Amino acid sequence: MRVAVVQQNGHQARPRPLGARGIYEALRDQIVAGVFGVDGSLPSSRMLAEELGVSRTTVTVAFEQLLAEGFITVRQGAKPRVAAAVIGRDLRAGTPSQAGAVRLSAYGERIRGIPAWRDDAASPLVADFRYGVLAPSDFPAGIWKRAMNAAMARRPDRLSYDDPRGLKRLRMALQGYLWRARTLRCELDQIIVVSGSQQGLDLCARLFLDPADRFVIEDPCYVMARRTFAGTGACPVPIAVDRDGLQTELLAGVAARLAYVTPSHQFPLGGVLPVARRRQLLDWARQNDAYVIEDDYDSEYRYDINPIPPLHGLGDSDNVVYLGTISKTLSPTLRIGYLVVPPGLQQVFATAKQLIDRHSPLAEQEALASLIESGAYESHVRRARRLNGERRQALLNVLHLAFGDRISVEGANAGLHVLVRFTDLPQSLEAALIDEARRVGVGVHSAAPLYDPAMTEARRDRISLVMGYSALDARQIERGVQLLAQAVARVLS
Repeated sequence: MRVAVVQQNGHQARPRPLGARGIYEALRDQIVAGVFGVDGSLPSSRMLAEELGVSRTTVTVAFEQLLAEGFITVRQGAKPRVAAAVIGRDLRAGTPSQAGAVRLSAYGERIRGIPAWRDDAASPLVADFRYGVLAPSDFPAGIWKRAMNAAMARRPDRLSYDDPRGLKRLRMALQGYLWRARTLRCELDQIIVVSGSQQGLDLCARLFLDPADRFVIEDPCYVMARRTFAGTGACPVPIAVDRDGLQTELLAGVAARLAYVTPSHQFPLGGVLPVARRRQLLDWARQNDAYVIEDDYDSEYRYDINPIPPLHGLGDSDNVVYLGTISKTLSPTLRIGYLVVPPGLQQVFATAKQLIDRHSPLAEQEALASLIESGAYESHVRRARRLNGERRQALLNVLHLAFGDRISVEGANAGLHVLVRFTDLPQSLEAALIDEARRVGVGVHSAAPLYDPAMTEARRDRISLVMGYSALDARQIERGVQLLAQAVARVLS
């Protein structure tokens, strides 16, 4: 029996004892390879056990697994036989033995071309100006640990699924926080706790868009939102952005099912949508029976004036879905966000959330509720705002020293990033600059992918970089910009 035979230096080795798993795998591979033939018989359990030097029970366990998976058939008093249907198929990886085209749904085909997530952590850098990354030292580890310990110490009456809308205690805490911090009034049942803002976008895409529908999106924009909505088969309608945000006058004559906007701090250009444009956007939504998705992703970080009130509080909010997150205040690793949906959509959003993942993890919801109730969360936000304000100023200072009027900086009054436009670097040098910067130890990231691919004119002919600073200290920021200046000089030379 060839089950336990192995090769060593080109010579056949003596059989060595195998466990039930090893016997199962060896027999399975030989069955698939056709060693036993169509409807061929396998050795009896007694014969195989003697040959391999194992107990008959061990062989029986292997046979039972093969039987359960349909590789063999068994009759009382007879040797196991190969199931005819498995011959000529490679079932080890669950795929046909001959490689063929991957068959996907229409949704799968639409997202096939999206660039795969890449982990750049394997390439340590002096400074990585990546947006959306926070400094680990900013995280309030002590109070979060105490809150999590308290949540885990609670003994529920039973372990069961919970309300898909989220823990009632957290929704009550969020209701109060949104009123204090964002002047947003809502009923408790309008709040849906989601696994990060990305799941909130996905819920909106599923519930509002069908294939061939149209959706309005800022240009440039948060690219993950554009990809999420386009994944439904809907078609984007890019609307240009200026220093004041979405140019709402361009909505005239546009028919769409929804509009995605970042009115309190446009991503990535940083504009704040004026009241007149806000009203124009809401009027357009009512006239088109469309919904506005208001992504309030980093409104806690304003360094010039108080946070801008949300669209949701501007008159009738029956067409507005408000999206918030703690990814920019606590950590993106916690995966907690929240929606405030119109009253008529409470049930359908709750049901959709239940179908996706039942509900978000409860312990983390308990911990966040504790932080909000105690005031620790808002205290942490104030501290984080101060720290990031210092980082922002350090970045602006060193950019000015290194580049002077060779650059323009946009979106510096709020958020956790700035947009840097070079006046003397043509777009054709962008890839070379990014590669050279990484070679000397600096991560910089182009703004070009944030524009609609068809809107080439919007990219202009000069390099623009989105530079996040919330994960860096002042020394890293200074050294990173110095190295970037060296990279620029080398590329130009």
